[in-house]
Amino acid sequence: MANSPDGTIADLGEFGLIDRITAGTGSAKQVILGPGDDTAIVAAPDGRVVITTDLMVEGRHFRRDWSTPIDIGRKAAAASLADVAAMGAVPTALVVGLAAPGDLPVAWAVACSAGLAQEAALVGAVIVGGDVVSADVITLSVTAIGDLQGRAPVLRSGAQVGDQVAIAGRIGWAAAGLAVLTRGFRSPKVLVDAHRCPEPPYAAGPAAAKAKATSMIDVSDGMIADARHLAIASNVVIEIDTSTWEIPEPVQGAASAYNVDPREWMLTGGDDHALLATFPVKAKLPKGFTPIGVVGAVGDVGAGVLVDGVWSAAVGGHVHYR
Repeated sequence: MANSPDGTIADLGEFGLIDRITAGTGSAKQVILGPGDDTAIVAAPDGRVVITTDLMVEGRHFRRDWSTPIDIGRKAAAASLADVAAMGAVPTALVVGLAAPGDLPVAWAVACSAGLAQEAALVGAVIVGGDVVSADVITLSVTAIGDLQGRAPVLRSGAQVGDQVAIAGRIGWAAAGLAVLTRGFRSPKVLVDAHRCPEPPYAAGPAAAKAKATSMIDVSDGMIADARHLAIASNVVIEIDTSTWEIPEPVQGAASAYNVDPREWMLTGGDDHALLATFPVKAKLPKGFTPIGVVGAVGDVGAGVLVDGVWSAAVGGHVHYR
């Protein structure tokens, strides 16, 4: 790797690396000033700016022997872009920080930035700036900026008793892919690819806002874990019914092979970045959303999550520092 024709990032230097990875960032109508000055300038016609940041650390969130640099870039962008969508907003720009050891090949850094740009392009966003520093392990910090386009933001705190609970996007696929990889396999490829590079339902976020969703959250750490965040913020009980769930064939096949209940991956697996939302009881669900439960009133136990009528005492999903 160190003998790459392009050399290492230490050979290229900080500003040479910045020039290389910003050369193909492109532009968009919302970008008034892109990379090259002390800051970028992005138009905010709504008058409000949606902002979020996610970090990905090598060995914790990705492995270079499992994923290509393009996959890693796309996955890092998706984590932040999905959060913008979960507010009912449309992503407009990304600011990226890259910390990496000096012996990292330039080609890896350039390919990773290309992955970031590719994922951003899916929603019409572009990379407008960032920073690079030296570090012992690769770390990516992605800040996404979004536009509400005149709509009210969809918060976690708006769920009402009697609302429908619905989900858009895939669940359990990335967790199944991780299970495959940790057992030393590389197939089914569709599951491995789901872990390497998620496919968030970006358009479903603004669609939910237009359909008057009362609350919404990006399922990044697992459905139970994130449904609990929503339940606590809204002071309600999220009642999930798995009896009518259709288990995707690849997930079912891997679960059978590993003697796992596929619903465990679907309830606790993260990294798919599905959107979990609540809607008024009589509202027509927007395209892409599937009903999976209802919002119940808080009882003696307090706010939380019920799965098939059973109180979910376990945290479920990923929790940092646990």
